[in-house]
Amino acid sequence: MDCAADPAGLTVAGMSSERVIQIGRDILGRNDRIAADNRARFLADDMLVFNLVSSPGAGKTSLLVRAVSELKRSWQLGVIEGDQQTSNDAERIRATGVPAIQINTGKGCHLDATMVSEAYRRLPPLNHGILFIENVGNLVCPAAFDLGEACKIVVLSTTEGEDKPLKYPEMFAASSLMLINKIDLARLVDFDLDQTVEYARRVSPGIEVLTVSARTGEGFAALYAWIGKQVAGQTHPVGGTAR
Repeated sequence: MDCAADPAGLTVAGMSSERVIQIGRDILGRNDRIAADNRARFLADDMLVFNLVSSPGAGKTSLLVRAVSELKRSWQLGVIEGDQQTSNDAERIRATGVPAIQINTGKGCHLDATMVSEAYRRLPPLNHGILFIENVGNLVCPAAFDLGEACKIVVLSTTEGEDKPLKYPEMFAASSLMLINKIDLARLVDFDLDQTVEYARRVSPGIEVLTVSARTGEGFAALYAWIGKQVAGQTHPVGGTAR
């Protein structure tokens, strides 16, 4: 489903606003039911699942490549990659030795619970592990669609400016963690970290914030510690110990 037919859209030519709202509710209702099934399956498999979201170019894939390369020593890992076209990102993940399934959404602007369910079946058994879902680059539509994840992680790069949380409040409100990537470039682009955090917490007071650089590795130890806390906090803790 593309954004024109998405519940986040405001109008559809030739259709009343009431009809658009009803269709949106039906779509989200069906998605939520499948997401609940996904969540039950993930819990049964003792899987901790993260849904990574961002604008295009924020560095999600580079961040994920570095993370899985290092975390694979401690946990079983799997990745589901969402893009409109190409398998480039999944191939980058597979090059690390971590299994990855590519979902191409075509004109679709987000992953939904059905896509994730089907992709998860194609992964090798990953009991007691961690699954990363890299969503389509978009800060609007993915906010509305539960995939069955434990939590959303929103990635914001320093090159995007400080006001993304105010421009896309639903995504930041839906996320548990904001990763500020490309922190090594902050001085070069006059990025105001304090202002960005203030904007994010204006939208979501409880959001956690970490700064990282996928290029240099800065901040990744803190990210792994955060992941370890999520592992420890699961009802059914996954196996492995964070390093």
